[in-house]
Amino acid sequence: MKKQIIYMGLVMLGLTACHEKKTGTMETKQVCISDSLAKMVEIDTAKSTPMQDELTLSGEVSFDENKVVKIFPTTSGQVLEVKVSLGDKVVKGQTLAVLRSADVAGNYTDLDATRSDLSIAKRQLDQAEYLFKNGISSERDYTEAKENYNKATAANRKIKQQIAINGGGNTSASGTLVIKSPGNGFIVEKNVSAGNFIRPDNNNSLFTISDMKDVWIWANVFETDIAKVKKGYDAKITTLAYPDKVFNGKIDEVSSVLDPDNKVMKVRIALNNSEMLLKPEMFTNVIVTNKEAATSVSVPASAVIFDNSKNFVVLYNSKCDLQVREVNVIKTVDNVTYIASGLKPGDKVVSKSQLLLYNALTQE
Repeated sequence: MKKQIIYMGLVMLGLTACHEKKTGTMETKQVCISDSLAKMVEIDTAKSTPMQDELTLSGEVSFDENKVVKIFPTTSGQVLEVKVSLGDKVVKGQTLAVLRSADVAGNYTDLDATRSDLSIAKRQLDQAEYLFKNGISSERDYTEAKENYNKATAANRKIKQQIAINGGGNTSASGTLVIKSPGNGFIVEKNVSAGNFIRPDNNNSLFTISDMKDVWIWANVFETDIAKVKKGYDAKITTLAYPDKVFNGKIDEVSSVLDPDNKVMKVRIALNNSEMLLKPEMFTNVIVTNKEAATSVSVPASAVIFDNSKNFVVLYNSKCDLQVREVNVIKTVDNVTYIASGLKPGDKVVSKSQLLLYNALTQE
């Protein structure tokens, strides 16, 4: 009953069926395509093309480490206050945290001491110069006073430089150090909380700031698939957050060693993230596509019809010369089907409305 309904619909569309004839693999009817149905049909030509291969990998979003600023402590001390949280947007000059440091307070104490020493050395130099010019003291006394003044000046300059290096302009004599953002971006790493003590040998950054306009995708490649992945291969990335959106990129770095923990090789895909959709730590699905050295006859995937555990195409010779041909499919990659046998380059196949024609040609 179902095939009768389909046949009636085909007749209404302008298909006309005539006598039966043999095609090589199955018995079909002769069908002609009317002018009205011709507007619904698309014809594609089978081509000999390099085969593509696809490899599906799991990955994770990370920030572009070439475009981040890591803020390290310039001195030891205790964190009094943290004014930002992970993921916050910050602007240049914004206060991130406040520390209180004995080293900073000590620098200001040393600065006061060197100022006093410098003032005394200056008075002694002036006095020695006056006595020397009036013949009262020797040149040696004058030279010694000048050297003492130069030493006091150098000591004072050294302390000023230390204060400048350790946050000059953002420190005070009470020992507080205000840590400010050096640029605009987002807090993508935060390794400090109020009350923490910062040790002199601390090697971890307090904050990491990234503008997030570019991100990296790190994908895991198992040992059996290493030969299928190379620098420059195309990659398509999808996420759970945006299942219908595809991010396109290329592999721009392939690790030379395996991860010792999970025995996988890491590959990196750099992506533009101007829409700010991708966030660090997001899980991703990565499909890597590459062209193999082998070639094969290929047709659009839409041209292939799967029926009774076999694959078929509708060959087009003319409006009244259509045939159903069984084909052996190697694989389908990116809407292209590669054929092992059944077609040769130059054969024309129907890639749209082919199911209507297939039913008309094969109906009993």
